[in-house]
Amino acid sequence: MDPTGQLHEYKDRKRMNSDVVCMALANVAPGEQRSWFLAVGLADNTVRIISLDPTDCLSPRSMQALPVCPESLCIVEMGCTERNPEDAAAASTTSTLYLNIGLQNGALLRTVLDPVSGDLTDTRTRYLGSRPVKLFRIRMQDSEAVLAMSSRSWLSYYYQSRFYLTPLSYESLEYASGFSSEQCPEGIVAISTNTLRILALEKLGAVFNQISFPLEYTPRKFVIHPETSNIIMLETEHNAYTEDTKKQRRLQMAEEMREAAGEEEQELAKEMAEAFLNEDLPENIFSAPKAGHGMWASTMRIMDPVQGTTFKMKRFEQNEAAMCISLVKFNGQPEHQWFLIVGVAKDLQLNPRLCISGYIDTYKVEMSCRELELIHRTPVEEVPYAVCSYNGRLLAGVGRLLRLYDYGKKKLLRKCENKHIPNLIVNIQAMGRRIFVADVQESIYMVRYKKHENQLIIFADDTHPRWITCTSVLDYDTVATADKFGNIGIVRLPPNTTDDVDEDPTGNKSLWDRGLLNGASQKADTIATFHVGETVTWLQKATLIPGGWESLIYTTVSGSVGVLVPFTSHEDHDFFQHLEMHMRSENSPLCGRDHLSFRSYYYPVKNVIDGDLCEQYNSLEPSKQKSIAIDLERTPAEVSKKLEDIRTRYAF
Repeated sequence: MDPTGQLHEYKDRKRMNSDVVCMALANVAPGEQRSWFLAVGLADNTVRIISLDPTDCLSPRSMQALPVCPESLCIVEMGCTERNPEDAAAASTTSTLYLNIGLQNGALLRTVLDPVSGDLTDTRTRYLGSRPVKLFRIRMQDSEAVLAMSSRSWLSYYYQSRFYLTPLSYESLEYASGFSSEQCPEGIVAISTNTLRILALEKLGAVFNQISFPLEYTPRKFVIHPETSNIIMLETEHNAYTEDTKKQRRLQMAEEMREAAGEEEQELAKEMAEAFLNEDLPENIFSAPKAGHGMWASTMRIMDPVQGTTFKMKRFEQNEAAMCISLVKFNGQPEHQWFLIVGVAKDLQLNPRLCISGYIDTYKVEMSCRELELIHRTPVEEVPYAVCSYNGRLLAGVGRLLRLYDYGKKKLLRKCENKHIPNLIVNIQAMGRRIFVADVQESIYMVRYKKHENQLIIFADDTHPRWITCTSVLDYDTVATADKFGNIGIVRLPPNTTDDVDEDPTGNKSLWDRGLLNGASQKADTIATFHVGETVTWLQKATLIPGGWESLIYTTVSGSVGVLVPFTSHEDHDFFQHLEMHMRSENSPLCGRDHLSFRSYYYPVKNVIDGDLCEQYNSLEPSKQKSIAIDLERTPAEVSKKLEDIRTRYAF
């Protein structure tokens, strides 16, 4: 475009070696008249940077080979957090040009484009989906961002010295563009199938998309039906009334209102009592006093986790507290038939722990998992805190007793039991022939069931007392534990451990072979220990992204979700160990407390590196970043890339 506003074609023309598939041009920087580079994607699986400088127009500057053919390109300027227009020119010197390359195999490449020479460096790859990736430039948080579309949509943006690539919790989109209006200053107009949609992104930093469904009582445990994916959930509330008890209390209070009124006020009191009875008041308006300690209300609910629809609700009687739940397939029953086992405590008192009786209810689950049929109720003498399926039978922790039950016509049939768990069984996990039993304050016991002798035998235990809240079996020899003081530990049986041990019915052998610390003769090793700082409520081994690697996910009582990821090479472990060491000295906590002493609050931290501390590297001053990178024999960009790779390998 000349000074008069007319468009002129340059005489220079450039013939490429292959067909041009896509092109991208960066926005004109403040104070400039033109963009200096053009990115061209070719059908020969390359991307070439071409100069737009009038002195050497269309001359090649750099080239990058790709594994497959590119689908789209987008050049954006990121790294600038200044929002004042007056500082735009100064901020442009601190920002960086990035070339985003969407490939036809569903991968996204982000590489740094040198604003002077046009060289491409520091390439980072991320798999987005099964469809070719289309890229669109939009504005978000007063800066440039990239919207990437594959089988799902992703947003790439820069915030607080860190790059984010976050999936959008929305339907699949086909085309998009930035959109701005008075009602929606930073929006997106997009096409989805045959509809035009205008979107506004909320909660930009949220990692998870969540939908809440209100429940009647506090949810305690749930299981997922394998065929239908419906959730069967237990809700148990202490210091609460059931619905039947509330109706009785209303009748009682209405009768008291009539008796307390005088002769002149009888008519008014009668009307008030009838209105009080007819109106179904919720818990927060119902003026009756709280139920008190030792009063329990419980329900069992079958619901669709996607829509939140409740198919079935079963209410327990007053003071029946549902404590545990499990799905079991019994031997001798139809192969497709699932049975639901629920452990119920009657008149439970928490402190000191006292229970009159307990029950193990057996329900037959319908094929569609929308109805339950009560088969029988098995009475037990203590609280059934844990139940688990085990080779066509049921393992139950009844107080401190570990029992094995089989299916019966009138009740569950007790086959054998172990009485050597010291306090209270709170969790049971089984893998193969081994059983991992968690005691409330004495950590994990490894149990083996000997079929021929019909005995449950403890063959190994842990040397550390842990107040267990949850466990997760990682493999045949390893189990992850979490305690109520905020520690996560991984316990593993040594390679020479054998579970082929004999019980000693006479007791003579136990006088001479008591084992270490008067426990089992074999002890498990502590592989890793880490202090989270919050009470962990659940542990689960899972993969967070399709095709990703397995990691250990934990949740805490305050709502945090964390991930523990395993290292796959000594090089990565050595790198992050040294980075953590430098971060401890260069970036001490705000409150002045030593980081190592915090992570070792109850047990010395072992074989776990604090990823949250390492992630703070990108927020350090450039001089400190450079100093740490030199000690690690790397550049700051390489350290940042290493952090991003370990994060995106396991999660979003």
